[in-house]
Amino acid sequence: MLDPQSELEFFNQDNMEEISQLATLEMSREAIARKKSLAVVPEKAYYPDSVYVMAANIFQGIQIEKSPDRVIIKYGNEPLPCWFQSEDESFQRLSYELAFSTLKYQDILETILIDSYIFPSTKIPDQLSSLIIVMLYDFQDRKFQPRVLPDNEESISEVQEVESLLNSFKTKLAAALARCRIKHDALSIYQILPETVRRQEQRASTLPLYAWINTGKISPEEVYSSLRRKGYNKVKSVLHLDEKVFAVDQHCYDVLIFPSHLKKDLANIDLFKDYKLIFQDKSRSLAVHSVKALLNMDDDILMVNTGSWYTVAHMSILTNNNTSKIFVCGIQSPDKEPDVKKLFTKMGCQNIEILPETFIGLESKDHRLQNVKVILLLPRCSGLGVSNPVEFILNEHEDTSLLQDLSQGGPPKSKLQILVQQQYEQLTHAMKFTKVQAVVYCTCSVYTEENEAVVMKALECQTQGIKIQPYRLSPPVLPLCSLEEIQLSMDKFFRVEPSDVTNGCFLSILTRERDPSETVSVKDVLARAAAKGLLDGVDVGKSLKREKKRKKSKTTLAKAPAHDNSGIQMKITEFLSREGKLSTSVKTPLPPKTVSQVGTSSQVRKAGRPATNNTLVTTLMKTTCPPRPEERPTNLRRTRPEGRVIPLKSVEIALPPVMFPFSSPQGVRAQIPANNFYYRLVGAKRFCSSLAIF
Repeated sequence: MLDPQSELEFFNQDNMEEISQLATLEMSREAIARKKSLAVVPEKAYYPDSVYVMAANIFQGIQIEKSPDRVIIKYGNEPLPCWFQSEDESFQRLSYELAFSTLKYQDILETILIDSYIFPSTKIPDQLSSLIIVMLYDFQDRKFQPRVLPDNEESISEVQEVESLLNSFKTKLAAALARCRIKHDALSIYQILPETVRRQEQRASTLPLYAWINTGKISPEEVYSSLRRKGYNKVKSVLHLDEKVFAVDQHCYDVLIFPSHLKKDLANIDLFKDYKLIFQDKSRSLAVHSVKALLNMDDDILMVNTGSWYTVAHMSILTNNNTSKIFVCGIQSPDKEPDVKKLFTKMGCQNIEILPETFIGLESKDHRLQNVKVILLLPRCSGLGVSNPVEFILNEHEDTSLLQDLSQGGPPKSKLQILVQQQYEQLTHAMKFTKVQAVVYCTCSVYTEENEAVVMKALECQTQGIKIQPYRLSPPVLPLCSLEEIQLSMDKFFRVEPSDVTNGCFLSILTRERDPSETVSVKDVLARAAAKGLLDGVDVGKSLKREKKRKKSKTTLAKAPAHDNSGIQMKITEFLSREGKLSTSVKTPLPPKTVSQVGTSSQVRKAGRPATNNTLVTTLMKTTCPPRPEERPTNLRRTRPEGRVIPLKSVEIALPPVMFPFSSPQGVRAQIPANNFYYRLVGAKRFCSSLAIF
């Protein structure tokens, strides 16, 4: 932390006046340059009074508290009265961005206030301290130029009072800022920030927008056509994202990518107003698509810590063609439940049920959850992989304390340990549901403690019962679109590193090992479908009778009669003797088979042939004289004795997930890039040239 007292001792009054004159000269030069550039560069928008008040209240709740012996500026406990309450997204975004920016520079701004003698010389109520520091950040960001507001703008008395105070101390504030920059040898206060925070800001400035298509309302082709009519061009790669363009994401076929500067323009088009396109972080789309790939047609889903209701809606839209039901654990504000249900109705979601209990309070024996086969767990995390915390909090409804941690480059160790313990408890609780077959664990963190360590510890400590199959780590079900992604997923975890084009993400899939004794009959499937009303007008009895008849025919197969081995051996000897006599009259025999031909044919026929046939083939191969051309047998294979049941070896084949994303007949086929890599499981063979990634 900066020490303001040492600065006061170091700088005397003469130095302060000299630096003040230099700062004033610098401001005048900057003002002249700014006037010259007004014709080409738009002037920074000014915040209205209501944004200042809301940002001050947000900052008061997330400001970093100092130890009592070092506190000079007190922020009070009561928020400022805010007469203007708005649900407008742009208003909230401006307020959160201003509060977060102030939080990042809290130490520097407090030093400037103390060094300029605003504190503690002036008698300012503690209630206004948060408003002063918020407005000071904006004041220095405007190069200490006055704020110009339209005539019809409503004013707030507290804001006007603080603004007059800052204007009266303008010269001293500029001098204090100049001394701070000189002390840190920085051209701007931005360079004083920690390296992790600066990298985060750089990524946030270029991070594109992600939006998923509500295929329950519109098909992708219709979205593309509508965007083209608005002047947007479709490109293939995110590297070409400039001007009015969009691209299709490589991992999720229903996710579009837009440049960040188009947010205001896109928010005003009908596609977003009518909930046909929904802005959301890509990590949430990766999570719901992973769940979709693990589902059967009638499997239910339990979603935990979803944050944004858009995540639940996306999961619902992806399962529109299924009979799946989505259960969501708890709602933070019960009074908002009617609004949430209205939102789902507008978006066309019908298979969602909100549970009032917390996830830890749910039990495996709950009758409502008996058909839940997949749990999606999105635990609270440090969020260190997030590049734009404000957008993430607004879209995902995360706790505002995330801003406090990210403003300092990450959470303290004590808080990280608490988060890790909560994540471990939730994951182990999810693994206790006996009917569940898969758990999808997803975070927006890059910490190993919150990701791999939690998953591996949960696998090692899982309780194994007699009738419960254990969980194992499964490879990702998402396409791997680059060599880097393949390398990052070699240990069966899916990772996305924070970059200029996406936030960081970690995803792990735990699947329960299948019980070989557990089989599902056709009768069970038909009964379950009939219970859900899917077989109206279909006679189930005929299908069941057909199944019983098929089972009966399999169990009453006649046993093959015993063969006399000595009689078979005599017939083989007579056949070979007769063929040897006939071959003596042939002068030019046919060329024998090559070793490769014999080996290939024998390997192909070897797998499913009884022992007696193997003996016959081996004996015939040892014959040195080939048969006569005119009498060459066309088929030496023996027919399998009727009634002989040959056991077959089971082979497990894992295929890429098949997507049916469109409920309307005009929907188009899912678009998956050609250059994708999938995990494949192949059987162990001696001569296998296929490449498998484990």
